[in-house]
Amino acid sequence: MSTLEPPNSDKPKMTKVSVVILNYNGRKYLQQFLPSVISYSKEAQIVVVDNASTDDSREFLKNQYPFIELVYLTENVGYAGGYNEALKQIESEYFVLLNSDIEVTDNWLNPIIELMESDDGVAAAQPKIKSFKNQEYFEYAGAAGGFIDFLGYPFCQGRIFNSSEKDTGQYDQMREIFWASGACFIVRAKAFHEMGGFDPDFFAHMEEIDLCWRLHNKGYRIMAYPQSTVFHVGAGTLPVTNPRKTYLNFNNNLAMLTKNLPASQILKLPLRILLDWIAALKFLLDGSPNHSWAVIRAHLNYFGKLNLTIRKRSPNISSQNGKIYHRSIVFDYYLLGRKMFGDLNWKAFDK
Repeated sequence: MSTLEPPNSDKPKMTKVSVVILNYNGRKYLQQFLPSVISYSKEAQIVVVDNASTDDSREFLKNQYPFIELVYLTENVGYAGGYNEALKQIESEYFVLLNSDIEVTDNWLNPIIELMESDDGVAAAQPKIKSFKNQEYFEYAGAAGGFIDFLGYPFCQGRIFNSSEKDTGQYDQMREIFWASGACFIVRAKAFHEMGGFDPDFFAHMEEIDLCWRLHNKGYRIMAYPQSTVFHVGAGTLPVTNPRKTYLNFNNNLAMLTKNLPASQILKLPLRILLDWIAALKFLLDGSPNHSWAVIRAHLNYFGKLNLTIRKRSPNISSQNGKIYHRSIVFDYYLLGRKMFGDLNWKAFDK
């Protein structure tokens, strides 16, 4: 399945922090952004996990960065499976799961590790994630920390659906969040392994939200640390226009709800399924039949594997699942015009 090639020894030593970059045909991003990771992560071990790339990523890394540890996967098992496989082989107290298309900044990492060192209850955290292409604005994948509404729709401080806010310091206060972005996901290794890692059936998309939900159910907390900033290109591996992304988002969201909703709230699923059908119809009317079909395929796969998904439900699901927004973000955004996180009804969040 995989091979580990440490540069200086037969077996990697235990380290405090490992920055782990999962790569799939991302040679251009490694060339562009790996130098910033090396420059600003002096105290961390850096590992690149190649997810069976077909470009020249491996040769590039061997020739240009022989001091970086490499993990080679023999098949592309996605974000979830790729990290699960690689992190079994890396001995560290903290994992930093970093997308290859991220530019980090000076002192981006140590303050977050210090925060987690000071509080064993914090299992995961993220920095402020801003757009590499438009650096005054938050980036889609995580922004200043993630939340979900009562139907499982994810949104962030600084980004709701496709509306990203300009960063004016409005979210500079450290706070507890519901989910930390997989684009730059700092997680306590002990907690990651305790949860069994990511759900490999997710392949990619929403696996970090599912993991954070399970961490909440175990009593852990997730934090946003906005004093640290990184810049993210976004959609580097799978563009938004690709129906595969639509399929994964709709399939994984339903699976996540089925796995984590308390029994008393499971009747929310039919409403969410109805909204998915409306989304499929909208795709069709907008001239995107491939995306409409992706939603239908996602539902067919979800119902086909429903028994397996139900068996994954945890026995300790909490009725107070972290910072859930007990209103419909779809209703607030599209009907009430609440485009910014600060416009939401804060009393609707779990305390």
